[in-house]
Formats: sequence, C-alpha cells, structure tokens
Amino acid sequence: MIIGFDADDTLWHNEDGFQASHREFETLLSDYGDPTAIEEHLFEIESRNMPKYGYGVKAYTLSLIECAIDISNGHVSTAQIASILDLGHALLDRPVKLIDGVTHVLDELGDHTKMIITKGDLYHQLSRIESSGLRTFFWQTEVVAHKDPATYQRILDLHGVDPSNFVMVGNSLPSDVLPVMEIGGKAVHVPYHVTWAHEHHEGDHDAPTIEHLGELPALLADWGLR
Repeated sequence: MIIGFDADDTLWHNEDGFQASHREFETLLSDYGDPTAIEEHLFEIESRNMPKYGYGVKAYTLSLIECAIDISNGHVSTAQIASILDLGHALLDRPVKLIDGVTHVLDELGDHTKMIITKGDLYHQLSRIESSGLRTFFWQTEVVAHKDPATYQRILDLHGVDPSNFVMVGNSLPSDVLPVMEIGGKAVHVPYHVTWAHEHHEGDHDAPTIEHLGELPALLADWGLR
C-alpha cells in the first residue's frame, strides 16, 4: 500500500500565515473598503486568476495587487504596492513549522511506502519540502498544478500504482479526498483548524476523518495495513 500525503496544512502549517496576511492586507486598504468587501473581491479575483497563475504565494501576491488596484479605483499608492509585495516576501521567507507529531507519525509508518502530492509553486514547495527535514521519509515527491481525478490517475500510472493500492491523507476534501476516492483509492481527511475559502466543500462524504495525524497508524491498522 502506498500512502500519499498532502503537504500544506497536513505536514506543516500554511493557511494561518495566509490568514494573517489577509488581515494585514485589509488594514492596508482600509481607506478603500471594509474587510468583508475586500475579502469578497479578493476571492473573486483569485478564482478568476487560478487558471492563469495556479496556486501559491506568487499567484496570491499578484491577486492582492490586482485587488488593491480595483478596490482603490486605481488610487493605491506605490508605497502600498510595495507593502503588498512585502506581504508576499514574508510568506515566501516564512520558516516551515511542522504540525505537532508529524515526524513521529512518519517514523511510525516507516514500513509503508510514502509519497508527497502537493500543489502550488514548484520552486517554493520543493524548497519547503527540503527545509522541512522530511524529504527522506518519502519515496516520491509530486508538485502539481491541480488535484483532480485525472492528475491523481496520471501520478499513479507514472509510478505503476493501482488506485486500489493507494491511500491519500490530507486536510482538503475537494483536493485530497474526493478526487482519490473517485478513481478507486482510499482517502483520510485530517481537518486543519482553518480552511482556505477555495477549499471549502459542502456535502457529505464517505472518507474517515481523524482529528490529527497521530490517529493515522491505528486507522491503517484497522484497515489491515500494518
């Protein structure tokens, strides 16, 4: 059995940094709109830009700049644009902080073949994997543009893995859980304490949910995957 792990908000903290950046952005543009209006407009811009920019800090920063220009009707200052760029730089420079217990769990699962499947900016994600100190736990690392059924099937085909012999573990239902189950694999949902607006999912699902990764070894054992 191959176990796939998401990275952001599954192995290390990520979204809380973006949430803090959102608050600073809203404060920076407070002369042009209230936080709710700014947040809603940013969501619309990010949704529109994802097919062009993909995911990650760089795409996010470009969307912040576009949002600032729109919200201010073009009156945003160069100093404010510089401050927005600083928000992006701060996220890129943010040290990787592992979620509690991750190293212990990966070590406990030492007999299982493990891989990382994450989306985002290729260079940034690879650098975070390296600086996390976790790379040696994983057989393969895949940084992808999208996490949909076709992408998972392509990755598994590339490595000669049948979906029935694959388990994906992650915090996002639409990215980590539902696409894998659609192609016949198993998935485990590990919610993070805050969810990116673009990863919200409404509706039921059949995947098991665990409170933290420390519960994963016991769940796999219950499935007979020792």
